Amino acid sequence: MTIKIIMDTDPGIDDAAALTMALNDPEIDLKLITSVAGNVTVDKTTKNAQKIVRFFNKKVPVAEGAKQPLIKEFEDAARIHGESGMPGYDFPEDLPKPLDVTAVEALRETIMSSDEKITLVPTGSYTNIALLFSEYPEVKDHIERIVAMGGSLGKGNMTSAAEFNVFTDPDAARIMYNSGIPITMVGLDITMKALLTPDSLSKLEHMNETGKMLHDIIIHDGDNSSDGIAMHDVNTIFYLLHPEAITTKKMWIDIVTDGPAIGETVGDIRGAYHDGQTNANVCVDIDAEAFNKWFLEEVSKINK
Repeated sequence: MTIKIIMDTDPGIDDAAALTMALNDPEIDLKLITSVAGNVTVDKTTKNAQKIVRFFNKKVPVAEGAKQPLIKEFEDAARIHGESGMPGYDFPEDLPKPLDVTAVEALRETIMSSDEKITLVPTGSYTNIALLFSEYPEVKDHIERIVAMGGSLGKGNMTSAAEFNVFTDPDAARIMYNSGIPITMVGLDITMKALLTPDSLSKLEHMNETGKMLHDIIIHDGDNSSDGIAMHDVNTIFYLLHPEAITTKKMWIDIVTDGPAIGETVGDIRGAYHDGQTNANVCVDIDAEAFNKWFLEEVSKINK
């Protein structure tokens, strides 16, 4: 049984690595890629998604999505991902064209026409998801779950309180978390533990062309330390395939939408404020060694 997913994404270096895994793992059936403004502007994130699809000669459609958040002013992360979002490797330029419908329309069509419920995997801001639920609430009954990269129970990476994806469009995050759909929050609590180590990165370069491509873009990631590089978005795919390597805890997540803590994901860790109700399955710990081993194994299996 394969897991049918849609990736809503803003490539971005770690998004590109997540797409690489999703496009090539036989247990994942990637039905659609939708782009959103985030790490860089949406024209660039769309092109970057197309570059990854073309690199692997896959037929997965790409639809361009929201150019800006619902309410908040757009602020990108080009300082981390570079002006193009995916620097360091010369990708083919004969790219497939994106669909001639918006991401929201493509999401609705793909979800409603599927013979099985779809898992949504947002790895950028959640603007497209919020617009989808607002315009076409009937799709909610056809979604199995959402496995979303974003958020933190502790400090953020955009501000002291907020993780970048949620900070980018906190109003969209609030809509998504209040949707009633089962959500797994894959946040900084695990992505900053499962760093791609320098040893793993060095092995990538000489593994195959895929490894070289990933190595060449990952070394340009500004989100790094001497311990390794955070592959935030890849953790969503790792969770889908190896949930046993990740510890989760059910709790209620509230989203701060204004003030100095805008974008903060506030977890009711003690279960004190929502009458025992929960709206998220929050990832709180991860086997970092297993993540690194899996990452290298996935790349080594790709026939390119």
